[in-house]
Amino acid sequence: MKSLFIILMTTVLNKPLIVKSPAFENNELIPSKYTCIGSDINPAITIADIPDGTKSFALIVDDPDASNGNFDHWVMWNIPVTAVINENSAPGIQEKNGKGENKYSGPCPPSGTHHYNFKVYALDIKLDLPLSTDKKALLKAMDKHILASGGLIGLFNKTI
Repeated sequence: MKSLFIILMTTVLNKPLIVKSPAFENNELIPSKYTCIGSDINPAITIADIPDGTKSFALIVDDPDASNGNFDHWVMWNIPVTAVINENSAPGIQEKNGKGENKYSGPCPPSGTHHYNFKVYALDIKLDLPLSTDKKALLKAMDKHILASGGLIGLFNKTI
């Protein structure tokens, strides 16, 4: 999986997207509102430096610190081109997360502080994928269609 991510990253043609959140800074704690101990809703995400020709966005939120090596918290594609993904919204097609649910699943590490990668991809197409598509198939379908990508890392620890 890591090699596929590296291949996808090398296809980026333009400068990176700037991905931020008004809820937390990069490499800072995610407020509990957006986690399993709060309302478990997605934070707002802002996107800047969107390249010309962008037809849609894809978004993947995952936890590389999970015990199995990765846990998907949110997988979504065909997000309309916009500068903001609003809090508590799902503007695209959602795939199953690590819990098997088609929705955002907030951070909920069993122990310690985990990193949560919010990765946004600007695509030159809208994807025609079945609802059964998983993250691996999404990454493959995006290959050669990524105009730019960017990310934001949030941290969370249930005991802090």
